[in-house]
Amino acid sequence: MLITNREKGLERIFSRKKTLSEGARKSVEDIIARVRADGDAAIAELTEKFDGIKLTPENMRLTKYDIAAAYEKVPADLLAALRRAKANIENYHKKQLLPGALEEGAKGAFTGYMIRPVERAGIYVPGGKASYPSSVLMTAIPARVAGVKDIIMCTPGTSPLTIVAAAECGVSTIYRIGGAQAVAAMAYGTATVPKADVICGPGNMFVTEAKRLVYGDAGIDMIAGPSEILIVADGSADPEFLAADLLSQAEHDEMAMAILVTTNEELAARTSDAVERRIKTLPKAAIAGKSIQSFGTIIVAKNIEECAEISNEIAPEHLELCVRDPESVLPLIRNAGAVFMGHWSPEPLGDYYAGTNHVLPNGGTARFFSALGVYNFVKRISLIKYDKDALRTCADDIIALAESEGLRAHADAIRVRKEGSE
Repeated sequence: MLITNREKGLERIFSRKKTLSEGARKSVEDIIARVRADGDAAIAELTEKFDGIKLTPENMRLTKYDIAAAYEKVPADLLAALRRAKANIENYHKKQLLPGALEEGAKGAFTGYMIRPVERAGIYVPGGKASYPSSVLMTAIPARVAGVKDIIMCTPGTSPLTIVAAAECGVSTIYRIGGAQAVAAMAYGTATVPKADVICGPGNMFVTEAKRLVYGDAGIDMIAGPSEILIVADGSADPEFLAADLLSQAEHDEMAMAILVTTNEELAARTSDAVERRIKTLPKAAIAGKSIQSFGTIIVAKNIEECAEISNEIAPEHLELCVRDPESVLPLIRNAGAVFMGHWSPEPLGDYYAGTNHVLPNGGTARFFSALGVYNFVKRISLIKYDKDALRTCADDIIALAESEGLRAHADAIRVRKEGSE
């Protein structure tokens, strides 16, 4: 890994964003246009081109027999682990449910909101370089907890555990479609794939760019592209722990990003050595190696306060606080998708089991996006109820404000009630 200072480190890290946007936009625009124009035919052609899978409208959608066959291939102990993770994730997301409210402010003047789920959610689950049943749990469970009745899922893979996870979470329909074409299909609909109100889930730079481009025609959760991890560490950290955690994200994708920010130069060197040694043992050594070569960065900072400043500037997807007292550092953190506190809370704990969501904003978007949750699948609808006396009390104020904007008809809608009640 490159060991450097703050300025050079940030320059290397932020170069990824330019690479991502330049590499994806034009090709994704073309894919979306083709799907909008030709529907299922375009999906079939693009799927064969990119994934080598021959699709027809008949085999594009998994059947109940496909799902039953998937269950037969999943070992009982693995299914039990999946169900325990599912219970943790459900319990966490149930805490996000809001009941709605209608409350009286001034006498006779009630305001509030009601919560309604979207009618159909589309979830995207990656499946090209690996299978991600955990991403099924993280997307389908908050949608189901929110009350969404129709959940459709697109995935380019046919991993039995991914299919079983979808069935366990109540996914209505599973489609064998991946990439930007899957996002386009869920955004605009085809003869086979229905249009979704919201599209959620992680993906590569093409999936991420597709979500960005369809936003407005469908809702999206966030910009969640290739994985990234940033670790803030002091001298109490174990370099073997740090190396393992950095590689846990580097193995996802060649464009994944692993960053260590530390106050300790010796720790930086030992961690770099451990990363290089551990890469060679990984089944996905080629992917992890390319990620580390391109973006793996260690920044040596003056103190923990500067470490936090650098982290906030990057706004990482996953932030590990591998320090003696993580609670003392937490107040300094403003921007992160998820924070893992202490030496015994590694990032995969959040990926699979703790219950928090692993669909997180990255590429700097943690400055304004949050982790996927129930709130991504619901709408807050405002409620207003005034009686006659309450409206008369504020009528003159509203009339004055409306007429100051030159909107006479707005003022008249209030005036006609005021004058009619006098």
